[in-house]
Amino acid sequence: MKSFFFTLTLLCGLATVTAQSVAITVEAPTDTTVISRHIYGHFAEHLGRNIYGGFYVGDTSEIPNREGIRLDVVEALKEIEIPNLRWPGGCFADTYHWKDGIGPVEDRPSILNVWWGNVKEDNSFGTHNFLNLCEMLDAEPYLSANVGSGTPQELTDWIKYTTHPAGSSPMPDLRAENGREEPWDVKYWGVGNEAWGCGGNMRPEYYADLYRRFATFMTGWQNDELYRIASGASGDDYKWTEVLMQNIPKNLIEAIALHHYAVIDWAAKGPAVDFTENQYFITMKEALKMDELIEEHVAIMDKYDPEKRVDLLVDEWGGWYEVEPGTNPGFLYQQNTMRDAMLAGATLNIFNNHADRVKMANIAQAINVLQAVILTDEEKMLLTPTYHVFRMYVPHHDATLIPLSFESPMYTFEGESLPAISASASRDDEGRMHFSLVNIDSKQSHEIELDVAALGITGVTGEILTAETLQEHNTFDNPDQVAPTDFDGTEMSDGKLRLTIPPFSLVVLQGTK
Repeated sequence: MKSFFFTLTLLCGLATVTAQSVAITVEAPTDTTVISRHIYGHFAEHLGRNIYGGFYVGDTSEIPNREGIRLDVVEALKEIEIPNLRWPGGCFADTYHWKDGIGPVEDRPSILNVWWGNVKEDNSFGTHNFLNLCEMLDAEPYLSANVGSGTPQELTDWIKYTTHPAGSSPMPDLRAENGREEPWDVKYWGVGNEAWGCGGNMRPEYYADLYRRFATFMTGWQNDELYRIASGASGDDYKWTEVLMQNIPKNLIEAIALHHYAVIDWAAKGPAVDFTENQYFITMKEALKMDELIEEHVAIMDKYDPEKRVDLLVDEWGGWYEVEPGTNPGFLYQQNTMRDAMLAGATLNIFNNHADRVKMANIAQAINVLQAVILTDEEKMLLTPTYHVFRMYVPHHDATLIPLSFESPMYTFEGESLPAISASASRDDEGRMHFSLVNIDSKQSHEIELDVAALGITGVTGEILTAETLQEHNTFDNPDQVAPTDFDGTEMSDGKLRLTIPPFSLVVLQGTK
């Protein structure tokens, strides 16, 4: 008999208060909206220990590697089926000249990384290293081009160097001389980064014209279409989106980016671990704002593009706190707690529910920077709570969105309230159903009731990600402090699946017919 699988993703704590009930209505899909696997993308900027010591240790390192790439990192990222990886920035992208990172390593010029710590960048990790890494990960590369200090010629040369066959022009021939005969498959190209800020402090009108110039000369091999991504707005800068949608012809653009971080206060971001409930509440308030931002930007896009030909990409998102004490402030190294698991789960649900426009997202960043999924210390490596959320959401990759409707109870703190429960659902190609729910409430548990009678569910198994406090996290001395365990807290009766979600909790349930 055919099986149905249910993935209910919740985020978990032990101290509970009287539970409130939430009845969730599962609606039959009315269209074929697909949750793109690219929503679960990642970001690798030349920042702190993301590249060097994170992805790359060099081929002389005693840490197991292949051509300098850490194998433990590759194995961990393949487990969460990383779909794409964005590189080399970020702010770093608009000071990066790709030809500095090709050819014999000993001949490559060094530069100063003026954005992140004023440290020396020796360019030992370059285009070949990154694109070969993506092949190892079975992930699609997303290259951010230098628009702030670069030229259209530099970008078109990079496209030819990476994607055109040897013998077709000087750039592919140069690639072959550097050891790579066959081209790589590079579809995704960002035309600058944060043009309103570190990418040039441009006005939207100026950037729109500059984008048109760069995009005009971006061509693939044999008319293969590239996916060109405009540098989009920061947060609620709706004018930026309006100007770009008005002034960029639709034949020159495939997507607009959006950046939003859940920041308590840019002047006082607060600690990554020893935070208060007030700081937690503000973080979640900023995280949930993502839903409003997407709706407002999409409304503008719909006005100029009702056919939805232009996608929205949230290619930088996540939590941003003060760096860990004693670390370089320019390296943005922070710990990762159950707060970050809450932030990730709720945000990914938002992206899933906007899958008709949101086609890619990139959490910032992959290793040792901001809301990382992996932390390293020399030969040591650990997986963060955020990593476990990404693993539990894998069933949503390229699955069909299932609409859900419910009224969420509120998480209230000092007179302010936020929706405590968020949810998303999908059906994969084999007919398996997946539901992900998040309870951000710091104290209150909630009873969830899903009416699954029409699906004939008879058995349920699951696992739970839980912690005693929101501040709990993994360390190199105790890397499995926060890790999933078996969960048997569900009941089935009268065609309804019931469970209690503890405060700040994540549960993955699998139901069979």
